Amino acid sequence: MLDLVENHSLPRTAAFFDLDKTVIAKSSTLTFSKSFYQGGLINRRAALRTAYIQFVFLAGGADHDQMERMRKYLSSMCRGWNVQQVKEIVAETLHDLIDPIIYDEAASLIEQHHKAGRDVVIVSTSGAEVVEPIGELLGADRVVATRMVVGEDGCFTGEVEYYAYGPTKAEAIKELAASEGYDLSRCYAYSDSATDVPMLESVGHPHAVNPDRALRREAVARSWPILNFHRPVRLKQRLPALSVPPRPALVAAAAIGAAAATAGLVWYASRRRATVA
Repeated sequence: MLDLVENHSLPRTAAFFDLDKTVIAKSSTLTFSKSFYQGGLINRRAALRTAYIQFVFLAGGADHDQMERMRKYLSSMCRGWNVQQVKEIVAETLHDLIDPIIYDEAASLIEQHHKAGRDVVIVSTSGAEVVEPIGELLGADRVVATRMVVGEDGCFTGEVEYYAYGPTKAEAIKELAASEGYDLSRCYAYSDSATDVPMLESVGHPHAVNPDRALRREAVARSWPILNFHRPVRLKQRLPALSVPPRPALVAAAAIGAAAATAGLVWYASRRRATVA
């Protein structure tokens, strides 16, 4: 049950949100594949493949092994991309691509948590160049995201410096709680994937949102609330409600001294069939 007003005599609290299929209806990284293609970063073959991956991801998600295979594939694909160009493409297409796929229910929850005095933290396996701008639009106070190594030439090397996935998300939340003074027993968390069980069980108020089969079973077994988000809304229509001035998005890896200060792109995964060109 969501407490409507925060007791400010107690330690601070936060609400931690996974991004893809929890706050937005698609994969944040794969949503930009057409823009990356138009910008010359990927070829037609890669664009078609990412479109297929997006379809499979929406149809059923991906387990740990599938996520790992796709992380390696996408990390390799982005090797040599100019980081500044990636940022510019995301900035230019952010509203057109992300505005229509924000869940209205998620936007309302973010608004409610802010009104109750809680920080809102986006915790996503997707990369910082994609997640941080989305976090700013949502009014998030902080962002935890995957970061990739950037070479001296300003391009991605293809190596992952910090991977915000599975247990790593839970570790980042705990370290962020220590640095910010959050009382995790009174904090909230939301995710759609069983890979985020460590994150969900690290707080006192976990919620399964549009859960995959494994997370639904876990939520039922643990009596966690199950939420169904199904109404995408244009983010610009929600901006008046989400007018709380955001603090500069703070990637947890940098905030807590974990992970590197290098920028990177972000990757979601798919099923074994995604290896078909």
